[in-house]
Amino acid sequence: MHDISPPVLRHLFTLHATLAAPLDAGDGPLGRRTLNSVSEGQFSGARLKGHVNPGTGDWMLTRSGIRVVDARIVLVTDDGALIHMRYGGRIRFDDADLSALASGRTRHLVDPSRYYFRTTPVFETGAPNYLWLNGIVAVGTGRLIEGGVSYEVFEVT
Repeated sequence: MHDISPPVLRHLFTLHATLAAPLDAGDGPLGRRTLNSVSEGQFSGARLKGHVNPGTGDWMLTRSGIRVVDARIVLVTDDGALIHMRYGGRIRFDDADLSALASGRTRHLVDPSRYYFRTTPVFETGAPNYLWLNGIVAVGTGRLIEGGVSYEVFEVT
C-alpha cells in the first residue's frame, strides 16, 4: 500500500471584478437564470497578473436556494497573453442574510464566513509563458465586495 499525500494549495492569484447590473431572465424550466457580467476587473499573483476582459461573466442558475456558477471570463495578462478561464461552482446563503444580500448597498457587508462560495477554475491558453496553466487543477474561494466579487484562486499541487 502506498501513502498518498493530501493535496496542497498554492496561491495562484487574487481577482477583483466589478459587475454590471444583472440581467435576470426570471424563473425558467431549470431555475432562475441571471447573467452577471464583468464591467472591469483585475487579477494579481506571483506568476501572473493583468485585467479581466469586460463583458465576460457568469450565467448563474438559482434553484432551491443554491446558486450554480457557470462563468466564462477572459484574462488579459500584463504582457498581452489571453487566458480563457471557465469555472463552475456553488454559492449558498443563509436565509437570515437574504434581505441584506438583495441590496447592492448592503450585500458586501455580509460576513463571508456566513456563506459558501466555491469555484473550480479551468484554464485554456496558447500563450507560451502560460502553457503550464493548461495542465493544472485549481479551486477558488469567492466573496462579495462592494460593486462586485473577489476570488482567491489556488493551484492544487
